[in-house]
Amino acid sequence: MALGHDRLIRKLESATGLTVEEAAAVRNLPLKPRRVEAEAEVVREGDRPTESCLLVEGCLVRQKVTPEGRRQILSIHTPGDFADLQSIHLPVMDHSIVAVGSGTVAFVPHAEIEALWRRHPSLAQAFWREALTDAAIHREWICNVGARPAYQRTAHLLCEFFLKMQVIGLTTGRRCPFPLSQRDLADCMGLSPVHVNRTLQQLRAADLILLSGKVLTVPDFAALQAAGQFDPTYLHLRRGAA
Repeated sequence: MALGHDRLIRKLESATGLTVEEAAAVRNLPLKPRRVEAEAEVVREGDRPTESCLLVEGCLVRQKVTPEGRRQILSIHTPGDFADLQSIHLPVMDHSIVAVGSGTVAFVPHAEIEALWRRHPSLAQAFWREALTDAAIHREWICNVGARPAYQRTAHLLCEFFLKMQVIGLTTGRRCPFPLSQRDLADCMGLSPVHVNRTLQQLRAADLILLSGKVLTVPDFAALQAAGQFDPTYLHLRRGAA
């Protein structure tokens, strides 16, 4: 499962440097790959996992669904992310992890991750940093939903997604895969699909984005960044990682 290890190492290195020994230790983690289809619940609310889920290919979202069936997407996960690392210390899942489109995940037993941390305390710190960055992203999303108008809100989210794809090497020039539907975007931002459609049209009309065939094109990232008032500080990327 070399691709899974490579994705994880690249993600960790986007925030902090790894030694050759540490990278080798990560490569020795046992990964159990699984192919998932669109809308599959990879981890369910109420589960008591004994392993954590690493995204290898595709896209995952963290979500909550109300008893009335209303969905709120809480975060978007790109390859290299452990989507449920907190399940090592929180025994019951209080939300679900769902696939957006088809993809590949890999499961790692909690015991193996904890053993890695004991052998390499610096890797424990790197994983802890990832968990803290997830919390920082949650804070920014709350601000995005609660304090920014739809146009800024959408531009901000697209900047975040593009930059996260860029740091793990999944952009080609000004393009990257973009599996999220307008309904997904609506559930990320607390907007209606109709409002999202109108906002995307405005961004296209301003030559800030192009969405076609599940591909996002950003002709001028700095211009989109200005439109969304996007400051990437909260992603806590190592200087030069992007």
